Amino acid sequence: MGNIDEKTVEGFGEEWSEFSQETLSAPELQRLFDNYFHIFRWEQLPENPVGFDMGCGSGRWAKRVAPRVALLHCIDASDRALDVARNNLKGQANCQFHRASFEAIPLESRSMDFGYSLGVLHHIPDTLSGLRACADKLKPGAPFLAYIYYAFDNKPIWYRAVWKLSDILRRGISRLPFSLRLIVSQIIAAAVYFPLARLSLILEKLGVAVSNIPLSIYRHLSFYSMRTDALDRFGTQLEKRFTRAEIQELFVTAGLESITFHAGPPYWCVVGYKRPPDDAISRTSEI
Repeated sequence: MGNIDEKTVEGFGEEWSEFSQETLSAPELQRLFDNYFHIFRWEQLPENPVGFDMGCGSGRWAKRVAPRVALLHCIDASDRALDVARNNLKGQANCQFHRASFEAIPLESRSMDFGYSLGVLHHIPDTLSGLRACADKLKPGAPFLAYIYYAFDNKPIWYRAVWKLSDILRRGISRLPFSLRLIVSQIIAAAVYFPLARLSLILEKLGVAVSNIPLSIYRHLSFYSMRTDALDRFGTQLEKRFTRAEIQELFVTAGLESITFHAGPPYWCVVGYKRPPDDAISRTSEI
């Protein structure tokens, strides 16, 4: 399979096997889903839509998408991740599962009514090529939703400096054997994620703005989500980050238009629509 990093794929298979999301509460899953899909316009889809989840992982997003559509193709490069997704989606008869990379998506060009890829495009060697491969599968005018790691372009300089220090840790931790990555990441979740998240929650209740407190996005989430994301963040070898302007350029170059960014976290969530042939017009908005 092309355009994948084998160590990263292996790591995500291990992650989803450890944190299958089965114990994540329905309200919390719904909260997370709403954050990512805030800008996705379900009402614009045709009747009985068919779409794809590229990099489906544990299937947690597909669990909320499948009941809304006629058919959902769940695609991942990891066999272990697909096993977890199959188990989480065993009550959904309209899901089909495919082991494939971005360069070998087993769908016809211009055949899909929608697609999405959340938290995946920044973990592959060639992000633009992966985005183009997804756009190729869409019918003209069909939406594509992505969540791509931001480069902290809306944060102060000190915040970016803190991230650079954490990234040095990530580069070392992500190369450890999985058992050690898991242990270290869980220590980080308990010693860093949880205290900062709960501090942010307290300050928010006191009327203090908390958006620039690191990890404040977890203030309403469970420790389980923190543990999952600590492993995700520090256990993954290949990670890239993009500014909003860079993501805008990626979408336009990949053949998407009417691009909309979600103004709130998580950053950046963006949706674009497959540009009809010979249509070079692109518009950008924010919700």
